[in-house]
Amino acid sequence: MVEKAQFSTHLYHPKYWLLWFGIGLMRLTQLLPLWLQMKLGSLIGRLAKAAMGSRVNTAKRNLELCFPEMSASERQDLLKLNFKETGKAIFDTINAWWWSDAKVQKHMTITGQEHVENTLDDGHGVILFAVHCLPLEMGARIFGQFQPGVGVYRPHNNPVLEYLQVRGRLRSNKALVSKRDLRKMVRCLRNPDVIWYTADQDFGRSSATFIPFFAMQEAATITGATTLARLGKAKVLPFSVVRNADDKGYTIEIMPALDDFPGENEVVDAKRGNKIIEGIINRCPSQYMWLHRRFKTRPHKDDPSVY
Repeated sequence: MVEKAQFSTHLYHPKYWLLWFGIGLMRLTQLLPLWLQMKLGSLIGRLAKAAMGSRVNTAKRNLELCFPEMSASERQDLLKLNFKETGKAIFDTINAWWWSDAKVQKHMTITGQEHVENTLDDGHGVILFAVHCLPLEMGARIFGQFQPGVGVYRPHNNPVLEYLQVRGRLRSNKALVSKRDLRKMVRCLRNPDVIWYTADQDFGRSSATFIPFFAMQEAATITGATTLARLGKAKVLPFSVVRNADDKGYTIEIMPALDDFPGENEVVDAKRGNKIIEGIINRCPSQYMWLHRRFKTRPHKDDPSVY
């Protein structure tokens, strides 16, 4: 469990100077008004779409696989909007890591806190069942304003970015735990405490069951929510964060704890979880991370790639 960002003078090695310079420029942008940040982010997103050919193809293919009922022009419009939103997400992260608490509170709306409080008061840990939406970093920062929790994360390979990631994510939360450390997650939940959990990406064949996700009938899906809820004696609460349509703030909704979860069958639980994920994404599909190769793992090793 990581409870403090560890700084070392090694991070000032000359090989990191250019990175620190770029970080300094990024940090200065948190002084800009949010509307201007979003204008710049939209521009960055359009430029990224022109330059990131492989990622554009991945996002385009994901939309084709998930929304075959859409016309080609509708999917193209969604793709363009998604890249604009992806550019804006740069500033969501900057703001989450460097805005003051007071500034965060001026730009946030949150509902459903009572579901978290009631669950903890009943002696159960809380699993916030989230998705990889683009403003997720800001969602965690906002949530921590009223109920600091524990983030599940992947440590960064670059030590400078790892330091900044930990420091930024602990601005309003208690600790971070590696996504591979099930024992510590369970310990946190039994405390009881709150952790974030996402099950909407492709984590490979070894931990997957193949079930429907949108129109894809066999998408590799992890069943960890069932394991965590059972071992941690925890409740699962769906969690949504969106950047408001006017680009002037963020809205979080925490939904009531799921009834009868975990159930007797982890595959049935996972199917239920995917339906919840679909519902959260459909609230604002342009703000989902479609750049991820969600369907890279196929049911059989010799199945051709969908990409």
